[in-house]
Amino acid sequence: MKYLKDWKVHAFCFGMVLVSELIGSKPFKFGPVGFTLLPMLYALIIGIILAKMKLITMEMMTTAVPYITISVMYLTAKMSSTVGPNLETVFSAGPALLVTAVTKKLAVPLLAVPVGVLIFKMGRQAVGCGFSTSREDAIAIIGNMYGLDSPEGQGVMGGYITGTLLGTIFNGLMASLFCSLGFFHPYSLAIGAAVGSSSMMAACMGAIVEAYPQYADQIQAYTAGGQVIGSVTGMYVTLFLALPLANFMYRICKREPKPAKASANNKAE
Repeated sequence: MKYLKDWKVHAFCFGMVLVSELIGSKPFKFGPVGFTLLPMLYALIIGIILAKMKLITMEMMTTAVPYITISVMYLTAKMSSTVGPNLETVFSAGPALLVTAVTKKLAVPLLAVPVGVLIFKMGRQAVGCGFSTSREDAIAIIGNMYGLDSPEGQGVMGGYITGTLLGTIFNGLMASLFCSLGFFHPYSLAIGAAVGSSSMMAACMGAIVEAYPQYADQIQAYTAGGQVIGSVTGMYVTLFLALPLANFMYRICKREPKPAKASANNKAE
């Protein structure tokens, strides 16, 4: 019965989801550039409007935080269930897709963390936002290791919301720009389009197919293969390689010493 006090949070959440799903996905196309607005974007916009109207209070936002963690747990379980069935795809797709998937994960903290710390003067939020592309798997990792109410949690949620609002549009424009340069092969662009987000991937792939319609089938195959491999390997690469690298880059940029390991005496205590 004590959870009945949260009924407003659940009611607003249900209403925003219902309205967003009724609107549905809306594709837009401006010349060679195309992108799709997804229901999650509408839910965020509705939430911002309701907060500005004071219908959603800070107390309600605080109450909603634990439910985000619970939801992410279900999401993590769903993502983990895709690992086993897709192992054969990982081994049969060839080393190019696998190497690309890994290097993309490691390139993010090498570039993003220094920009966040040195240019935008961010604190530990730079680690949460900069160790990955701030998608669902990153939220699950940060939520489990640091908590979503920590500075790292604020960073990953900020990156997630920003990516949801602007990522699809930005990726569609960026893919169109790279296609217009004529420097990259369409297959390499197709592999690079698998960024770990379905909406961002669709925006990139649509722009590449538009630029190279004669390779449409091959582009879709390479993009889908890269997305599958990125989904299977992404959680492990992000957790065991990208996050430690982000912490290392943060210490370098902040000129902080490496944390000392606990001694045996301290552990005994």
